Amino acid sequence: MGKIYRSITELVGKTPLLELANYEKKHDLSAKLLVKLEYFNPNQSIKDRTALNMIEEAEKKGLIKPGDTLVETTSGNTGIGLAAIAATKGYKFRVYIQDQVSAERFQVIKAFGAEVIKLSEEPVIVETMEKTGGDFIAAVAALRDQVLAKEEGIFFVDQLSNPANPAVHESTTGPEIWEDTNGNVDILVASVGTGGTVSGTGKYLKSKNPDLYVVALQPGKNSLPSPENPAPEEIMGVHPFAGVPREMVPEIMDMDIYDERYDVETPDAYRVTREVAKTDGILVGTSSGAAIFAATEIAKRPENAGKNIVVILPDTGLRYLSTNLFNEDFEV
Repeated sequence: MGKIYRSITELVGKTPLLELANYEKKHDLSAKLLVKLEYFNPNQSIKDRTALNMIEEAEKKGLIKPGDTLVETTSGNTGIGLAAIAATKGYKFRVYIQDQVSAERFQVIKAFGAEVIKLSEEPVIVETMEKTGGDFIAAVAALRDQVLAKEEGIFFVDQLSNPANPAVHESTTGPEIWEDTNGNVDILVASVGTGGTVSGTGKYLKSKNPDLYVVALQPGKNSLPSPENPAPEEIMGVHPFAGVPREMVPEIMDMDIYDERYDVETPDAYRVTREVAKTDGILVGTSSGAAIFAATEIAKRPENAGKNIVVILPDTGLRYLSTNLFNEDFEV
């Protein structure tokens, strides 16, 4: 008997695990790389899970009502997920978005009827970033307290501190991995943006297997702005969580969940992203390439021979076609 869905909210999650068999063979890996393809979500990223859960938890608590405007700050994918789900549920949506995100992300969010404001266009954010030396967490707090608090009918979703963010990965992403591997998962590799994915997924999997080894990724120092290179080619959506003050790390990030921090530079992320498109036919984003690169290096360690390494691939490469990611002539 057939099944017809009535809302995209019913299509979120249950994404597949794929073994990168051709890539493994090319690199002569003794461990298995099992990648979770989050671009199978309706809006092609893992943030569909986060967006849906944050909205539905707010609904359960009576924090939002028909006609309200949802607001978020994002590097793109959360904004896309929120814009789509807000549209299907009848809410308005406004997003404050990083200036350097790809053109595709701006276009997709606008297509869902959302209001899009670049961070550089909001004076409170600009002023706070300048005063704090680039503290985005402080800038978001200033936006909430100085701008949004003065408006009526506004609900600030706030993925950086919203417990519904990691909770959805504890209740869905982690269990899906456990079920699809029949409980045979040894290592989890995930990049860190807000920290929700690694925190929630890691928590669930460690509750099932205390010996699980969790690897959390952050950008390498050459892929972050510096006085010498104020505008480097960055790994979009991946942010440092180690070696920075705790107040600059999202509140929801569980700093005790990971066993190893792995730093990845943009050239390695670009190279591997391009490579897996050619070996295994998957078109993924920069953070996915970063995660596969780290997983590859970890798989080469003798002690990891024969192990199952699950790698979270957050989004589709279609969001990066206007960037240098798939430009073979571009070298970082």
